[in-house]
Amino acid sequence: MVGDGHRAADTPLRAAQDEAGVPPGIWKGRGLAALGLRAGDVVSERQAELLLGEGRHPDADRIERELLAQGKSPARARRATVLGRPIEHNASPKTEKAKERTPWLAMDLVFRAPSTAHIAWALTDDETRLVLESCQDVARDRTLEWLEESVAQIRWKAGGKQRARVKDGLVVAVFRHYESRAAESKPLLHDHAVVSIRARRPDGKWGNLSADSMLAHLVAADTLYTLLFMEEVTARLGWAWEPREVTPGRRPVMEIAGIDRRLIGWQSTRRQQIEDALSVLTDKYEERHGHPPGEKAGYALACQAADQTRPPKRTELLSLTELRTRWRISAIRAFGACTVYRLAERARAAAAAVWARVRPVADVALAAVDTVAVVYVLRGAFARHHLLAEARRHLAYALRGRPHEPGLDERIVQAAVDDYTRPVGRGRRMTADLRALYPSDTEDQAVLRPLTRNRTAAPYGRARLAADALAARVRAARRAERLGFRPRPYAVAVPAASRPSHLRPFRDGRKDGRVLEPETGVDVVERTRQTLEAVAARVAATIQDSRRAREAAHGPRPQPAPAAVPPPHTQQPGTQHTPGRTTGGVA
Repeated sequence: MVGDGHRAADTPLRAAQDEAGVPPGIWKGRGLAALGLRAGDVVSERQAELLLGEGRHPDADRIERELLAQGKSPARARRATVLGRPIEHNASPKTEKAKERTPWLAMDLVFRAPSTAHIAWALTDDETRLVLESCQDVARDRTLEWLEESVAQIRWKAGGKQRARVKDGLVVAVFRHYESRAAESKPLLHDHAVVSIRARRPDGKWGNLSADSMLAHLVAADTLYTLLFMEEVTARLGWAWEPREVTPGRRPVMEIAGIDRRLIGWQSTRRQQIEDALSVLTDKYEERHGHPPGEKAGYALACQAADQTRPPKRTELLSLTELRTRWRISAIRAFGACTVYRLAERARAAAAAVWARVRPVADVALAAVDTVAVVYVLRGAFARHHLLAEARRHLAYALRGRPHEPGLDERIVQAAVDDYTRPVGRGRRMTADLRALYPSDTEDQAVLRPLTRNRTAAPYGRARLAADALAARVRAARRAERLGFRPRPYAVAVPAASRPSHLRPFRDGRKDGRVLEPETGVDVVERTRQTLEAVAARVAATIQDSRRAREAAHGPRPQPAPAAVPPPHTQQPGTQHTPGRTTGGVA
């Protein structure tokens, strides 16, 4: 509430927030109405202490005083202000599991924009800064709405066996911070959305949210927030986005096009500290075990490096205006005034180049194939929310900030589930249906099979190769389908007996098994010839009618002098005739 800092016990919260340079927290969520709160109200210290610290009503003091005035006992008056199970229950010795003795009353969701957005927010003018903050608000609020509408569940009874959608919605306290934990303060616009675990069941009683459902959909929520933030920035500022590879072989991140990459290193000093510590830990791991760390061990070492290099928050208190002045001076000293003051101008110029090079189109079929291939290589077995997160990443890459049609991500996931997956196990897990993704007798199998077994290459690099191979196969199937149903003037009649016996029809990848092999034969050539003659006759009649109408209106057009005709069986100098092929015109 005070920028992760500390304050004296006698200092009021609002004064401490002013000194720390952070705005006061505000309430969000549709569940506020059940507590008598409104979205946008300031989060007071007592409200946060009661709801997020004790699991009680934010206005518990007033309710308790009224009940005591009515003659209720203190214990009964306090119990009336508790939302759901009292936290005293967790301290009971009857609690079986030790982890249940510590009450879990809220979860902190951090909404953080890409690195180049922090740079633009810190170094541009005040008008652009306010626009970027508004983009942050819209993307965060819409992501929270998706969580409470499509993800949040309430659980009750033994072991949480009974589950249902929350009756009202979520209760969220949002706190905005401006800087990172680097030794020298760096810009980092991010919001802490503290979601209360208390929510109402369909019968109106209070209970606890299903934490596993919320945690399982965090990556899908993260990709949705990034997609919405990109769209808001593009719509309001006209900037475009492009992928940036942070680590070779790993998934790229989307950044604002045109912003100097050196500024990313200036802003991300914390990442460099983690990488330096990680290299030392990795060397020690190899000396101890005799081999480089795998995926899980590498992730554990990265977390250890982050903990070791985690510095304390700064003690110097500065306002946002003072911070922006300091950041601008630091960037100018490092990279020059032109880099800083022309940042927005270069972003607009780079956006024009991106739109001239990239066509922002989302193809549902190709997106479904891409999504399944990437998730299958990375995970093997997966759930629906894994496909949803990858579909949103695909839209972010394909559209580069252009708005997507509402529900398009769900359509991509549904197409992937229906056409390219099959259930596995007894739960809701699924895996890729390889028979639908590619035929067993094509060369695609030689490309995809080794990718699922090669553990030395980077996982995302293997997934990208698989997705590109399948996308190329889909495009080839579409071309074959168009050629199969369109008249071809240069089709060659091939007797059926002369075809190779080992060739099989090419499938388009869908489960209906439609054959896309084009027909060839004498009857096809004859129909093609008749079609061309009919089209040529219609074209000639149209030209003749238009010439007569023009002559009637403007008189006959003067005819040019006839050109010299070469003798028979001779050619013009410098030309060569190829037998069986025309040099132009309509054949």
